[in-house]
Amino acid sequence: MQLKSFAILAILSSCTVENNEAKTKMIPNSEMEKTHNPYYSRTDTSRIQVPDSIWKNILSPEVYHIAREKGTESRFTGTLWKVDRLGTYYCKPCGNPLFKSDAKFASTCGWPSFFEPIRRNSVIYLPDNSYGMERTEVQCGRCSAHLGHIFPDGPPPTGNRFCMNSIVLEFDPDLLIEGD
Repeated sequence: MQLKSFAILAILSSCTVENNEAKTKMIPNSEMEKTHNPYYSRTDTSRIQVPDSIWKNILSPEVYHIAREKGTESRFTGTLWKVDRLGTYYCKPCGNPLFKSDAKFASTCGWPSFFEPIRRNSVIYLPDNSYGMERTEVQCGRCSAHLGHIFPDGPPPTGNRFCMNSIVLEFDPDLLIEGD
């Protein structure tokens, strides 16, 4: 009797796994990351420290590579570098608000560029001397995800150019009110 119960339970569990896998395949990466990410919040701005081993299970391989391994997407390939709609840019790994579209400017560098973050502590800055260059890395102020770099060649009023990787940003457009 116990063997029969075990066999039925095993069959039921495998059916459940197959159904869950089918559902997961239908969810886009960004939606799947939010759904399966207990650290994602657009309202909680408190610092979190999550081991890379956990991020690796939550984020897509592409987002993980940029955010946790400090990779860089190729210029002019990101989905957000030419976006010119009103809205807010969030950290894809954790949901932290990073930039408003009114701080974005057209840059010829090939990555989304901003002259200031949404809040002073939205981002943090670290020295980056990799590849024989002296640069300043920009990380998410909440989850420490690598976002890109900051350069002193931006427009007024700050003179800064936050050169960010599209793949670690999530853009949420403002809703247009009829008559606008």
